[in-house]
Amino acid sequence: MHKLMKQTFLQQLLIALCCAFTGAAMAQTYPAKPVRLIVPFAPGGSTDLIARIIAEPLGKLLGQSVVVENKAGGGGTVGAYEVARALADGYTLGLTTASSAATNPAINPAIPYKPLSDFTPVINMVATPNVLAIHPSFPAKDMAGFLKELRAKPGKYDYSSSGTGGVGHLQMELFKSLTKTFVVHIPYAGAGPALRDTVGGQVPVIFDNLPSALPYIKDKRLIALAVAAPERVAELPDVPTFKELGLEPVNRPALYGIWAPKGLPAPLVTQLNAAVRKVLQDPAVVKRIEATGSRVVANSPGEFAAQLKAEYEVYKKVVDAQKLKLN
Repeated sequence: MHKLMKQTFLQQLLIALCCAFTGAAMAQTYPAKPVRLIVPFAPGGSTDLIARIIAEPLGKLLGQSVVVENKAGGGGTVGAYEVARALADGYTLGLTTASSAATNPAINPAIPYKPLSDFTPVINMVATPNVLAIHPSFPAKDMAGFLKELRAKPGKYDYSSSGTGGVGHLQMELFKSLTKTFVVHIPYAGAGPALRDTVGGQVPVIFDNLPSALPYIKDKRLIALAVAAPERVAELPDVPTFKELGLEPVNRPALYGIWAPKGLPAPLVTQLNAAVRKVLQDPAVVKRIEATGSRVVANSPGEFAAQLKAEYEVYKKVVDAQKLKLN
């Protein structure tokens, strides 16, 4: 038995050394061809915007093009699965969002990947505030009045979201569970239609990414009640954060990171993390990101992995507590 255990240990050690050598060799020649960056949403949204801000300077730094490919569908899960089943060679990367990594997996057990074990987290690049906003026709204009109205008339009001399982849906459900309120969910086929109907007055409430909603808030076509951000947003200095309002669990900005297929060699993870960090130190890149109301994060692979785990666990609890179903 002792001899067998010794042989097994030596075999495992040999495999580990071979993997380390192979990974180091790959890192020395990487990249030798263009790199795919899969965006799990259609062109034009916040996720696509962040990807395209990063892709060109990252390609110049790596010495090969970083080609953005939009693979929309399933609230981000179609594109995420494309990454999960790719080779772990550094030539297929994915734009990670809370929708693809946390909210949709939390509500849909049938998705074809496991968000916490089928990927290699590389870096969380950007945090983007979300905002709870109402149409001006709503009979309240601030959070205190909003809660008073909802509690007085449970079920009377609707809220729009980009779809069942999206961040807007589950953040609003988290808000409802903490405030003991009931607002009816109206899912749309994307954030654009949801925002359009809220601005048009067909639906009175929305939980949305700030970059999308901000122009309408500035034009007074929507009223912002609270932002999910570490501190107040410069563009909306009078709008409190959820933390200020005693609703800290809702104070979760949207994340935009990069992940790769499971098993990406550690030297490549380190190389990619360092390259993206360098891009995110470029003042021109920072300016473009901050113009969307977002902020640079640029954390380590380990920190990003812990963040993804925390996001998934929070939203899984929301799904269970609110008894949410996909249909």
